[in-house]
Amino acid sequence: MKKIALIAVMALFTLAASAQVKLAHVNFNELVTLMPESDNARSTMEAAQKEANETYQSMVEEAQTKYSEYQQKQSTWTAAIRESKEKELGDIQNRIQEFQQSIQQELQQQNEQLMSPIYDKARKAIEKIAKAGGYVFVFDSSQYVYVDPSQSKDLTPEARKALNIPEGRTIESLQKELQAKQESAASSAGSTAGTAK
Repeated sequence: MKKIALIAVMALFTLAASAQVKLAHVNFNELVTLMPESDNARSTMEAAQKEANETYQSMVEEAQTKYSEYQQKQSTWTAAIRESKEKELGDIQNRIQEFQQSIQQELQQQNEQLMSPIYDKARKAIEKIAKAGGYVFVFDSSQYVYVDPSQSKDLTPEARKALNIPEGRTIESLQKELQAKQESAASSAGSTAGTAK
């Protein structure tokens, strides 16, 4: 499939060179990642993931507590009580597995719902810029190994402006920002755990 796409791109470049067709490219992934709306989507997903993790952890703790009780008291229980407790442990384990499966699907669906309008907004901004500039094709440079800048104009800077992406914001600065946020959350969680003891 990639070979076919590469052949098609090469054919388009050849066509563009001979027929003076205007070609352009953008880094679509970079645009979407840096859009302010993506920050909101990331925050929403982080909160949902945190809540899912807390729910999962409480379910696991409940299972561990029940299993510990079972190990300590099983020799003193009657067969009926032991059987009931084993069934309860099995039910808890099944609930945990079902939760893991369903929460992953729900989080994926939520992420898709949050990101879909962001992708649409980015596409529409690029289309508008391309039409205004008379470009016939706009390629996603994040999907290709090489794009010849002499034959294809980079519309990413114009698209950044149209999408209100701050001028100095880069993937690297975003990664540092997210890492600092994670470190801050981890240190505050550590200090909270320390005071809870």
